[in-house]
Amino acid sequence: MTATQTRTSRAGDKLSGRVAFVTGGTRGIGAAICRSLAAQGADVAAGYSGNTERAEMFAQDFSGAYPDSRMSVHRGDIASPDDCRRTVAEVIERHGRLDILVNNAGITADRTVLKMTDDDWRRVIDVNLSGAFYLSQAALKHMLERGSGRIVMISSVIGETGGIGQSNYASAKAGLLGLTKTLAREAAMQVQRSGKTDGLGITVNAVTPGYTATEMLESVPEKVLDGLKGKIPLGRLGEPEEVARVVHFLAADASGYITGQVWGVNGGLDM
Repeated sequence: MTATQTRTSRAGDKLSGRVAFVTGGTRGIGAAICRSLAAQGADVAAGYSGNTERAEMFAQDFSGAYPDSRMSVHRGDIASPDDCRRTVAEVIERHGRLDILVNNAGITADRTVLKMTDDDWRRVIDVNLSGAFYLSQAALKHMLERGSGRIVMISSVIGETGGIGQSNYASAKAGLLGLTKTLAREAAMQVQRSGKTDGLGITVNAVTPGYTATEMLESVPEKVLDGLKGKIPLGRLGEPEEVARVVHFLAADASGYITGQVWGVNGGLDM
């Protein structure tokens, strides 16, 4: 067993018997979330958009590190309502159920407002916000049939503070906060109406990562990164695993009294 496998092997059973679908789950924060959920006993389905070879390699490595977790990968365009519904259906068909949806997939197309094209605006909104709606809508229908489930939105500190050159991204990530609170209210109302109040319920929460050490920041010059770190009270970038821990906490059965909340993981950048 490699050092990586030793570090990422089974750590608990908070999510034993649960099935999680993580969009954008084969790299960065999404991959860390997949590992964290599996370490707590969940079976994991990872969504991806393009690189099939890379996704299959991820699945193979993942299965080696977590032999007790049933892993699958699902390709789709998150901006497509049909693809969102299809992939949710595929996960349920493959694993028999869906307990946890993590809307993590996202893209950027940074330009100042005056230089932003219609396509720059539309694509980021479609992927980062509309896709989360379509996926949540499909998952919620299944969860309501069973009376339990967890939906976690991965928003961003930029959705709370704004960011120069990121009007599309900030708007989409801020939109996820409104979507979170509305879905949380509707899910709770529907569960109450159905009478399936066994304590687990259906919760919807959001996590807002700050600047995190992922591939997204690899192209940022060191001087710029130093400037960013200087604005963060803790003086460093976040690690993907630090975001993932909050997600697996919110996904647990015992977190059934937490809904409609926004959890910041940003080193104190916004407080």
